[in-house]
Amino acid sequence: MFGLSLEHLATLLVAALFVLGPERLPGAVRGVSRAARRAREFAAGAQERLEAELGPEFEQVRKPLQDLRALREFDPRAALRRHLLDAGPPAA
Repeated sequence: MFGLSLEHLATLLVAALFVLGPERLPGAVRGVSRAARRAREFAAGAQERLEAELGPEFEQVRKPLQDLRALREFDPRAALRRHLLDAGPPAA
């Protein structure tokens, strides 16, 4: 959720407990989860509207965006490590 790890979420929860106190924390968590659900529903609805309006052209728009997302997640160190470890013996 939101790109946060379990440790980050736990840290935020403990900080919220200190700031809000145990009485108001459950209500705040409900409010945040409600807002996150609305944001997901809005994003899904926006995508559906785009698909409906663009029709088959939507895939032409979506493919480059997926390629950009894949580039953003690319880890050059892992690729180099994989290349070096998977390579066979050097050619003589």
